[in-house]
Amino acid sequence: MYNKVGLIFDGPNTETNNIEAIYADQQKKDTMEQIFRILSKKHNTVKIQVDEKISENLVKSDVDIVFNLSTGVRGESRQSQIPALLEMLGIPYVGSGILAHSLALNKAMAKKIFQYHGVPTPAFQVFQTGEEKLDSNLKFPLIAKPACEGSGFGIHVDSVVYDEQGLMKKVSELLRQYEPPVLVEEFIEGREFTVGVIGNGESKRILPIMEIDFEDIPEEHGKFYTFEVKNNFGDQTKYHCPASISMALEKSIMENVSKAFDVLGCKDIARVDVLVKNERPYILEINSLPGLKHLHSDLPKMAVVAGLSYKELIMEILEVAVERQIDSVAKFKAKIINF
Repeated sequence: MYNKVGLIFDGPNTETNNIEAIYADQQKKDTMEQIFRILSKKHNTVKIQVDEKISENLVKSDVDIVFNLSTGVRGESRQSQIPALLEMLGIPYVGSGILAHSLALNKAMAKKIFQYHGVPTPAFQVFQTGEEKLDSNLKFPLIAKPACEGSGFGIHVDSVVYDEQGLMKKVSELLRQYEPPVLVEEFIEGREFTVGVIGNGESKRILPIMEIDFEDIPEEHGKFYTFEVKNNFGDQTKYHCPASISMALEKSIMENVSKAFDVLGCKDIARVDVLVKNERPYILEINSLPGLKHLHSDLPKMAVVAGLSYKELIMEILEVAVERQIDSVAKFKAKIINF
């Protein structure tokens, strides 16, 4: 049914002086080439770059399904741009849909949904202009970050602040550099974990929990996942997978990760970041388009511990997407027949 696969990827960022964009470009390029080599061994696979001719090129490509790696072009809902186009053209694709990507990218909206559904998450406030009054219920230290960025963009050692003056200065700085809003949340000083999810519904696979240990990171760079730590201190960052935790904590983390994935409506693949303090997990955010770079990104590292080679990981992601969409078509046809 799905013989020809389209691999959609982003072109280079035009902000060539932005170190964050340069790092992201290289990682995206490497990931695309790695996945292309794997898919090409089993399927007729074509590369499709996101540009002004993306719609025309998609129609011409005549692909059966798309493996989408694009984070979009611009705007607060950019990760939904390619899924929206694919749905308009009627082309099946790997990964979450329009709404889930929009919600996951906007950390503030995701946290509101978590709160509504009883998924534990750090207390927070959203700043649109920098003129808002600080919620007196929030407890310092606080961390300020762009609400609609990924890959550690905008998160540096000075993102953690200890008084209101420092906070408002940081919020104003972020509002100048990134699209609003800015998310401010209580900084949970505890253990940091990340959890990969593959699949859908009750059959989804929760990968072995990974703890991220910042013990050997120089103090001046921050002992949490800053942009610098992610990109410059991979060798000093320790990754413990499976994490050394109690069975009770493991169960609690997995249950909350699964619930967070479901309430946002994610599909096929995601990575969920979790903080733990006093044996209580807090869902920090969901990456609905997680990094898949071999030997570098967290999710492939967790997959290895689960017994999946990189090739097996990529093929399983494609297969669960195919299975989900075959199942959806079957259910849709059944409804028509029974109508």
